[in-house]
Amino acid sequence: MILSISTMITANSLANEIRARDLGIPFSGLTGKYNAITDVSGVKVGYSTIIEGDGKLEIGKGPIRTGVTAILPRGKKFNPVFSSIFSLNGNGDMTGSQWVEESGFLETPILITNTHSVGVVRDSTISWMIDNNLVSPLKDDLFWLLPVVTETWDGILNDINGMHVKKEHVYNALNSAKSGAIEEGNVGGGTGMNLFNFKGGTGTSSRILDKQDGSYTVGVLVQGNFGDRDDLIIAGVPVGKKIKELKPIYHGDKKKLKDVGSIIVVVATDAPLAPHQLNKMAKRVSLGLARVGGVARNTSGEIFIAFSTANNGAFSREDIKTIKILPNDKLDPLYEATINATEEAIINAMIAAKKMVGRNGNTSYSLPKKRVKEILKEHNVLLDD
Repeated sequence: MILSISTMITANSLANEIRARDLGIPFSGLTGKYNAITDVSGVKVGYSTIIEGDGKLEIGKGPIRTGVTAILPRGKKFNPVFSSIFSLNGNGDMTGSQWVEESGFLETPILITNTHSVGVVRDSTISWMIDNNLVSPLKDDLFWLLPVVTETWDGILNDINGMHVKKEHVYNALNSAKSGAIEEGNVGGGTGMNLFNFKGGTGTSSRILDKQDGSYTVGVLVQGNFGDRDDLIIAGVPVGKKIKELKPIYHGDKKKLKDVGSIIVVVATDAPLAPHQLNKMAKRVSLGLARVGGVARNTSGEIFIAFSTANNGAFSREDIKTIKILPNDKLDPLYEATINATEEAIINAMIAAKKMVGRNGNTSYSLPKKRVKEILKEHNVLLDD
């Protein structure tokens, strides 16, 4: 049976879910209400999670451990936002990226899935936008759509060559997108992903700037699938080097998997920024990645996209528009917020992720929370319980 769920849930139903801060892990900065990308007003997130079967891999049948994540910058409406993209290491794919960089606008939702499902997700997004009349005609009924769809590789746990993501999963992720608290870990496009040889997946975090800095919000969502065990750093402590147990079980050539992995990061803000400033914010994701031990190895794709929900109605094919932008000298707090939220979102993905057994019995274990607390206490960095 295919489990295809909208995993958006309410704040109350998340009350019993443990996140990184609940363990006493110290992070810099003040979070928003949900500590999520959805703290940026108007941003909505939806998931489709597909889990089916166990045992030996049969291509086209499973086991299946994959899904789709959808981020709608201004909800279900055609209202493009200023945007920009930065690639730290480009061993990955992000469709529509050339037009975002050329035009300065993001005109579609952002969808994240597995590497071999990018095509179907892109095509299905076009259909969904047409079905919902989310288009801007050039003349009469003429228009084009270049959806932003990106990916990380879940082939360790998932029958990635089975092409299990279908049009209905894309529609479900888009139609279910909501504001508020969002689930993390083994959900959406992050379902079959791994982080630092532990189970990984989807994570999110946010920051609220001080009043003197504009009280702007920065939200980050990651789909994390990278890193060797020894790379992992939490709160400045080399935690990964100290956890020798719970190594993943992989029935294959482990040497070929040493450097495999990627991370996609989506940054949202309500600060009034132009595309060139959003590019600078996207670059700062790299520093948050480094804080947790990211290396951006040759076979890893680190691709980041940032957008601003400010300047509502700035997009037009005909009219001259007046926009507001922050001076560059006011950007430093936004840089810091991006770095801090990226770091926390990655750790949140690991804290939320549950043990998963996939194709051929390949097994990825969850990060041992008790052991992490013990290590951080040994280094006197854990906040008081």
